[in-house]
Amino acid sequence: MPSPSGFSYDLRSDGTVVVLHRGRAAATLRGERAARFLAESADGDPQLVMARWTGNYKRGNERNASRHPRNSR
Repeated sequence: MPSPSGFSYDLRSDGTVVVLHRGRAAATLRGERAARFLAESADGDPQLVMARWTGNYKRGNERNASRHPRNSR
């Protein structure tokens, strides 16, 4: 499984954290959630932390499988 890449984050002056994936906003965190995110990203691998916080941690054929005629209802 490849490691996540393409993530970055922008810390705004009001404490809001905007997590970007390939230049597009993937998540906006405010208050306590932003503080927890910043603490966690400082301790571990920032790319993996951002992937987990945005929900973009699955890899594989999930999208292709959902489009298969057998799986449509």
